[in-house]
Amino acid sequence: MTTASQTTLGALLDRKGREIYTITPQATVYEAIARMSEKGVGALLVMDGARLLGIVSERDYTRKVILQGRSSKETRVEEIMTRELVVAPQSMVVDDAMRHMSQARVRHLPVMAGDQVAGVVSIGDLVKWMISAQEETIIQLRHYIAGDYMT
Repeated sequence: MTTASQTTLGALLDRKGREIYTITPQATVYEAIARMSEKGVGALLVMDGARLLGIVSERDYTRKVILQGRSSKETRVEEIMTRELVVAPQSMVVDDAMRHMSQARVRHLPVMAGDQVAGVVSIGDLVKWMISAQEETIIQLRHYIAGDYMT
């Protein structure tokens, strides 16, 4: 049985997938929003080659472009991206990652393997994983109570 307190972010990424969606700092915010829509994600990593510079999210767009009356076709990603990144190592367990994200008030967490991005998890990914782990525990407890021991 694997619980959220035992599962590392690396193991979660192995199951979820390690694909990351990126954009350059010079791209326009319009291009970033179009890419987020195309990929069905709420944030993109801002990268210069393999170097992580920041993250740009739908929240950045609404707060730093729309509410300030800026143009998404003229504003560059580097002008609105979040530079103070909250990241986690692959070895961090899901429970700790959930706590880490909640305390930092972030919805997307780049997962690092050393200084390289290994993947990204969202708060939704972590909640989904925790629910799945709880359901697995419930099934195993039902089998145990019924005397149908799983080996």
